[in-house]
Amino acid sequence: MKTKNLLALEGNQAIALAMRQINPDVVAAYPITPQTEIVQVFSEYVANGEVNTEFVTVESEHSALSACVGASAAGARVMTATSSQGLALMWEVLYIASGARLPIVMTVVNRALSSPINIHCDHSDAMGARDSGWIQFWSETVQEAYDNLIQAIRIAEKVHLPVMVNMDGFITSHAEEVIEPLSDEDVRSFVGEYKPTRMLLDVSNPYTIGPLALQDSYFEFKRSQAEAYKQVIPVVREVAEDFAKISGRKYELYEVYNLEDAEIGLVVLNSAAGTAKDVVDTLRTQGKKVGVIKPRLFRPLPVEELKKELSHLEVIGVMDRADTYGGFGGPLFGDIRSILYDSPNHPVILDYIYGLGGRDVTLEHIHKVFEGLESVKSSCKVENLVNYIGIRE
Repeated sequence: MKTKNLLALEGNQAIALAMRQINPDVVAAYPITPQTEIVQVFSEYVANGEVNTEFVTVESEHSALSACVGASAAGARVMTATSSQGLALMWEVLYIASGARLPIVMTVVNRALSSPINIHCDHSDAMGARDSGWIQFWSETVQEAYDNLIQAIRIAEKVHLPVMVNMDGFITSHAEEVIEPLSDEDVRSFVGEYKPTRMLLDVSNPYTIGPLALQDSYFEFKRSQAEAYKQVIPVVREVAEDFAKISGRKYELYEVYNLEDAEIGLVVLNSAAGTAKDVVDTLRTQGKKVGVIKPRLFRPLPVEELKKELSHLEVIGVMDRADTYGGFGGPLFGDIRSILYDSPNHPVILDYIYGLGGRDVTLEHIHKVFEGLESVKSSCKVENLVNYIGIRE
């Protein structure tokens, strides 16, 4: 394997670097904190002639994704980025992109939704879009966000579905980490030249995109779309194998940490997983059988794989950085309970909502979560299935 250079980069800078190395045909984007730096840095690459990208400056995020849809339908390799209210403004077009099977790749720098207005991290933006038909990857570190984005291009274009790569606002997007980027040549070779199977500009093979579909056909379109997701997990694994060959970094659908012999497990996404691992290390020295699982692929949800990893546990804590107002617990909690509903072991599953609006999640908070789970395990009593951690009394 070639010797790699180490670089200290912020998360946003690493994403912009990956985009430069991919050299997409079109990027249409609108600035929004904390994503702005991605498209700002990338626009400098465009201005300096370092990429051949057509950079489309638009008046809103709705227009940004609309332009991406048009460019992708015309046969271009297309990328964009957004956050929070920007993703919310794209809502209508998210479903158009996925329903039209367009392989657009978008970085989402996760940020709380208004109101009240808040520019810091939680997962309410991407969780609100979890059923929009976009593949979703989640990234604990700057390195993982960079690697996920490069793999996302191959995956999107192989399965003909759009991909969203998530990373935590400010915590990851503005944190400077030492990463090991690939060479430009390796990235270009890995993603290859985009050869669309169909495009609107191919007048010899015309096709219709975005047609009216009423009662006689709409259901069949959506059933076909649901079937497409069965291709995703095998392709994610295949692309991860190829990526490992050029990077030395092997990614799975999720990461397990000291979970194999654990009695108590914690399920957590993105940057908080690092804090949870540190707490697990401490508790393991005290003889506690605890572990962590960090989903990387959240949509489509790897149901059977997660069931296999979690079903042996006695008590499970799920950490949600988003709430479902009027629902029952956070969105990740609902998925995990559903997966394990028919597990013979019937582990007790509790939800811990944390970090809304960028509230810090500390080692102490994670210790309290494990203390609560240990109490449930020893007493076999549950006071509250849904809990809020780190909130002021």
